Amino acid sequence: MEKIAIISDIHGNLTALQAVLADIESRGITKIYCLGDIIVKCPEPSEVVDILKEKCEVIIKGNCDDVISRPGVEPGKFWSRDKIGEERANYIYNLPIFTEFYISGYLVRLFHASPFSLEHIFNPMYSNVDTPYYNKLVTNPEDMFLNTEFLGKTENDPIPDVIGYGHLHTPNLFRFKNKTLFNCGSVGIPTEMANTDENDKTNKFSTLSSYMILEGNFNSHTLSSLSFTLVRLPYNVEEEIRRLQVCDMPNKDIIIKNLKTAIH
Repeated sequence: MEKIAIISDIHGNLTALQAVLADIESRGITKIYCLGDIIVKCPEPSEVVDILKEKCEVIIKGNCDDVISRPGVEPGKFWSRDKIGEERANYIYNLPIFTEFYISGYLVRLFHASPFSLEHIFNPMYSNVDTPYYNKLVTNPEDMFLNTEFLGKTENDPIPDVIGYGHLHTPNLFRFKNKTLFNCGSVGIPTEMANTDENDKTNKFSTLSSYMILEGNFNSHTLSSLSFTLVRLPYNVEEEIRRLQVCDMPNKDIIIKNLKTAIH
């Protein structure tokens, strides 16, 4: 059997990424898939891009990646774009929007957010009706398994059995009508959507990085054992905050608050 580490939403947080990759390596896992939003929000996007290119078998484009890396973005518009340069921006812009594979007889499909766009939200825990994404909500779990034009799929293509995605920054795993959906959470900007009190000392349990491990018989169409392991991992948050404090990134106070409290 083979283990696959699925990470997402690093958002330029090199400190968290290094901790997660070390944990993955300690488990003997060599196959890593990344579900996007690798840049924006934290101060070392170039280093994060270069490491992910080296370590990941697959990297999928996220919504933040898409906005920052589009051709023709004028200098000075996005801090992270100026940092990564044109070569990395072009690489990110041309990343795929999904990937899929069989493992232990299950067809697994992975994307950043949904089969409709890089920004649609499916959140089984919170409604998101009061957010800027209120008009891009997926409310029916079955819709997450659809073969859509956005993915380049048709009704003749097989329907996945397992969906994995990122975007929410809050991990979850659940079953629906004989199918499985999981969100691997965020490496770089962990969020707990129920957190509201900055002074709540229990917030320390939700500022941890997260990722998912799938274990099964890779590339096998024969039904057999498949397991999902959600990993929550502490990293040196104070070091990442120090790096933010000494950089010239705008609006960094918002990110520092998020890193300290996991409040979105």
